This record gives sequence, C-alpha cells and structure tokens, in this order.
Amino acid sequence: MSSPATFAERTPLLELRDVNVEYPSRGGRGRVRAVNEVSLRVGAGESVGIVGESGCGKSSLVRCIVGLVQPQRGEILFEGRPIAAARGAEGRAVRRRIQMVFQDPYASLNPRHRIGDIVAEGLRVHEALTAGERQRQVVEMLERVGLSEGMAGRYPDELSGGQRQRVAIARSLILRPDLLILDEPVSALDVSVQSQVLQLLSQMRQLLNISYLFISHNLAVVRRVCEQVAVMYLGRIVEWGPTERVLARPGHPYTDALIASSLEPDAGAALRPPLAGDLPSPVKLPAGCAFHPRCRFAEPRCSKETPPLKKQQPYVNSEVACHFSDKLRASGALRGAISEPVR
Repeated sequence: MSSPATFAERTPLLELRDVNVEYPSRGGRGRVRAVNEVSLRVGAGESVGIVGESGCGKSSLVRCIVGLVQPQRGEILFEGRPIAAARGAEGRAVRRRIQMVFQDPYASLNPRHRIGDIVAEGLRVHEALTAGERQRQVVEMLERVGLSEGMAGRYPDELSGGQRQRVAIARSLILRPDLLILDEPVSALDVSVQSQVLQLLSQMRQLLNISYLFISHNLAVVRRVCEQVAVMYLGRIVEWGPTERVLARPGHPYTDALIASSLEPDAGAALRPPLAGDLPSPVKLPAGCAFHPRCRFAEPRCSKETPPLKKQQPYVNSEVACHFSDKLRASGALRGAISEPVR
C-alpha cells in the first residue's frame, strides 16, 4: 500500500487505507468505481484539501467517511480505530467528533425550524443540558460565527446565503468536533461572501484547534485554507503534497491542467492549452493511467501501465502518480503557479 506522506509521524486523526467505493450503474450494466484505492491521512490540527473535477469521487469519499455509504474494500480509521467497528456509545462519540458542512446552506437547513433550534440540535442529541444551558451555548456560538442573538428566532429563508452558511458552520461546531468535513462550503455563495466565510473558517480553526478536510474544485480557495492538498482524478489520488509546493511546482499533468484552467492565474503567465476532452466513464475506466486519453504528454506506456503513487524527488512529503513526472518537471513542461486569492 502506498500511503500519502504527512507532516506528523504520530497516529493520524483520520486515516483511509486503500478505500474503494462502487455503485451499480444505471441499467445494471457494470459498476461505477467512484473511489479507487484511496489512502489518505489527516493529522490533528491539520487542514487537508481534496480537489478535482466534478465526478472525480470527492463527494463519494466524504459520504464514505461519514457513514452514508459503505466501502466495498479498505478501512477508515479514527485515531487508529476502525470507524465501522464503532457501535453504541462509542459510535455516537465518533459521530460527535466528526461533523460536516454541506455545499448548499439552504438545502442543509430545515426550513421549518428556527435558527436557534437548528444550532442546538446536536446538543439535544449528545448533551444532557437544561434549556437555559443550551440557549447560552447557542447564543455564544452564533456570536462566534458573526451572527447576533436575534438570529436565533428567525427561519432560514429570512437569512442571506452567507448568513445561512454561518448557521451551518455554527451547527457543526457547537459540539466542538475534532474533525470538520467541508464539502464545497463556499461554491454556492457570491464571491464577495466567499471571502468572509473562508476567513471565518480560518478563525474557528485557530480558536478551536480542529482539523479540516476541505473538498473543493477551486484551487485558490484550497490554497487559502489548506496546508496540504490531494488531487483526485477518476476516483484515485494522483498527487499529494504541501499546497504551496503542489500549486507552484506540480508533478502531475492533471494538476497542472487544473491550475492552468483556474480563473486566477498569475499575471503575465503564459497561457497553456486547456484540458481537452471529457471525463471518461467511471464504469469503464481507461487502461493504464486513467488520465492518458486527455494528457498532452502521454506516451504508449501510459495506456498500458497504471502508475503507482510514489515519492516525488527531491521534495519531502510529496507523492505523484505519473510515469514521467520527473522528466516533465525537469523540462519545465509543468509550470504550475496560481495567484494569491483576494483576502
């Protein structure tokens, strides 16, 4: 098994070992391989991003972690213990320590409940508190995410998109989790509001010392929030490493193509050819490297041999799955670079 490197050698907070997730395809002809042999680590206090196009398996991976779907193979461990084996009180404790913020802040909030009740929901399930104690904690958390006490009596449709996402964040943080999974938490928001929510997330992480697993297709957003990033393509991690290094000196042609297609390239950077073709069907994956049909550097070997995820020299804590990564990087064919997002 090839496990992505981490900054910490201690037991990670969250660890995925060779996880596979498959679904029956429409019509029953074959199976969709949504997550394919993924290994991943998130250490205590770390913020790790997962990026890739729609359909690359990011959301399926998240659903697997939170227990909405079960992996066909592999293990998911929390502090070294399999999550699947957690039952009863232990299972409730694990669910409390792993919380999630969804992409659409309106769809994830019950429109018939007041904001105060929505934020207090976790406390009612996991804490033996009086109504007054719950109310005090709700008001405190609302204020921490930049909402007034008066918001507690409102309904979701009375709030703006940014306010609703702050409510979703408050609901996820009220139990003081160790790991917060964020599935495209700002993609449904206006650009002007995205920066405010990202700043809030950075503040909450420092204040509460929690770990983030941040799912996004926006590389500039990931750069702002995450120290490490994993790049996914058709269910596999094709590159992993410190975010600044990956964006400045990518080792995989797909990573470079994502950077080139960013809406915020470095000023004056030479334009590269856009990523060609459509994402292949996950029901029938291409032989060899799954990216080779779209790769402008592909050679015959790429259509025959699947490249393993391996250390990328001379960098520490970096891995890449490409037969010719060293040659491409040395030749300057992979140029990377992405501008600092507006703060």
